[in-house]
Amino acid sequence: MSRLRSAVRLPGRQTTTRVLVAAVLAAAVVTQAVAALRPHVPLLLAATAASWAVEGVLHRWQRGMVSLFAKSHADITVRHVLRDLLLVLGLLRLTPEDEETAYTVLVAGLLAFYALHCAVQAVSVLVRRTRTLPVVTRNIDASALRLTPAPPALLRHPGPRLLVHGLPATAGLLVTAATGEPRCAAFGIAMSLGLALMGLADLLVRLLPSRRPAGEQEVLEWFDAWLAEYRPTVGLYFSGGVSSAYQANMWLEPLAKAGGKPLIVLRERFMMQKIAATDVPIVCLPKVSTLLRLEQSTLQVLIHPSNSGKTSQVLRIPTIKHTFVNHGESDKLSSCNPYAKAYDEVWVAGPAARERYAAAEVGVEDKDVVEIGRPQLDAVRPYAGPPTGPVTVLYAPTWEGWDGNPGNTSVIAAGENIVRALLADPGVRLLYKPHPLTGSVDPRAGAADRRIRELIRAANRERAGQRPADDGELVRCTRELDRLTTTGFRAAADSVERMLLQSTPEPGRATALTRATEAWERAYWASLPAWEHQVVTDARPTLYACFNRADLLISDVSSVVSDFLASGKPYAVANTSGLGEEAFRAAFPTAGAATVLTPDAVGVPGLLDAVRQPERDELRSARAELKRRLLGPDEPSAQERFDRAVQALAAAARRRGLPGQRREQETVSASGRLTLPG
Repeated sequence: MSRLRSAVRLPGRQTTTRVLVAAVLAAAVVTQAVAALRPHVPLLLAATAASWAVEGVLHRWQRGMVSLFAKSHADITVRHVLRDLLLVLGLLRLTPEDEETAYTVLVAGLLAFYALHCAVQAVSVLVRRTRTLPVVTRNIDASALRLTPAPPALLRHPGPRLLVHGLPATAGLLVTAATGEPRCAAFGIAMSLGLALMGLADLLVRLLPSRRPAGEQEVLEWFDAWLAEYRPTVGLYFSGGVSSAYQANMWLEPLAKAGGKPLIVLRERFMMQKIAATDVPIVCLPKVSTLLRLEQSTLQVLIHPSNSGKTSQVLRIPTIKHTFVNHGESDKLSSCNPYAKAYDEVWVAGPAARERYAAAEVGVEDKDVVEIGRPQLDAVRPYAGPPTGPVTVLYAPTWEGWDGNPGNTSVIAAGENIVRALLADPGVRLLYKPHPLTGSVDPRAGAADRRIRELIRAANRERAGQRPADDGELVRCTRELDRLTTTGFRAAADSVERMLLQSTPEPGRATALTRATEAWERAYWASLPAWEHQVVTDARPTLYACFNRADLLISDVSSVVSDFLASGKPYAVANTSGLGEEAFRAAFPTAGAATVLTPDAVGVPGLLDAVRQPERDELRSARAELKRRLLGPDEPSAQERFDRAVQALAAAARRRGLPGQRREQETVSASGRLTLPG
């Protein structure tokens, strides 16, 4: 996805820069070759310096081109060897024939340096393999695995290492070319050899048995022992791409509050740092063979917020009950995916989702559908009456999707009209929060998004007002929140070093995080002028925090609409599908209590009037009814219903009692929560 987005959004200026860098590098190499053959000392020096400078630009700002050169068999090693050999050739052409033998030692030294460079790379690969553990953890004390800091980044990446280690040799050859003194080149080559030897020694020490982490079998035995001691009961299983972590993150808090011993199971190593701050133990099990060790654990329930190619691998474990909770509900076809029938149960928010599965006839039986509400929405504050100041409107369109349906997003056909209509009302404050994938498939959506942002910036320039005094509160709150949610890593840190630093969380961190988040949100909104429109694209504030500030939502057919209904506030849905209003409402029940906006956005003024004057709001009772259909009743709370569903499914797993599962006798406490003896 990220590569696709980069390809779609690649601006012409960046393409021009890449072409220019490649042209300069090619010209420098050709010029260096000509200067070496002629020979011409000033030209040789200038071409070599230019070539070296371009290498620095490549590794600092044009990483994509480094990979492109490597695929073209012109990687850094080839370029570096060619650069040095041309320098040596130039020196030989400048030196009288009877003195050429003096450079034999220099050539031998260069060859030795490159041999050492290859040796360092080979040992670096061995070190990396010893540090690639079959189990990666977070929020778990894994010190028994002899975890150590990672080698310096320079020793792990051959390109930058060759540039740094080879710099003295190249510089020495340049000075020799300028002065005719071979000792300068000899000194530079000796320095390069010394740097390479130091790097090799550092890596070899890390291969000593006492310095390397535990081996694969030892790690697996440790993992089995940890499972036996922790005795997990309910887990969250997740596998996905780099931009999909939000699907799991929305279920972290409900999982942490559930009864029993929670666990998060991941499949991709990179995902370990994508999961948001939580005290729940996290394990990453990349291999199927390691994943299947969960069969011998006390784990009874796995919750799945998304489907992936690796989901089928964990579904093989018969001792665990599996449930699909999805990462949001809407009227889109993805909310009744046929894959859902692979799970033991499907947990949905309310009756509407149950009806959706029945109507879709995708093989999900009604008896397997459990209504739990949306626990994440317990933090959404209910409607508290009309605004006393400016009407805060949240425009949160979704992205364009993969199927090319023009009704997926309003950004292309209606976004600018909606924003212009809102900005035309001086009593409106706009919060624009586009979907993070906007423009990743259709360039028109990305272009429309940029134009919308410019409209907002232009409107802010025309507004004037007093800005809140900066008392430093937001900075303090941000610092505290960052302390609780992030771990400072060196740039060279690998998964083993991160395991070492992300051990068992400090007691009370979850409570402190809740308080810090609330304090940050108060400080954030207080730091902004009430009259200023905002473009919200960062992870903070969250969508639900924007819900609590908004008096009105304008969105598309998406889970955003369903979630906003928890507030009971007015909302509008943009209809860019080409359907008439009645057909649109029939096709998308979540729009049943919404004001339906056409692409020209002519209904915006009337919508704003209904927000300011609740007596004109004819959809209030419809919203309350739709909320019950989509999200279920207010009592008991969604978190309570989620907990009950976990307990019921865990009980079903225990009743199954399949052989082969190492389970200790469990008891259920009087409160109904799962407890384990001892």
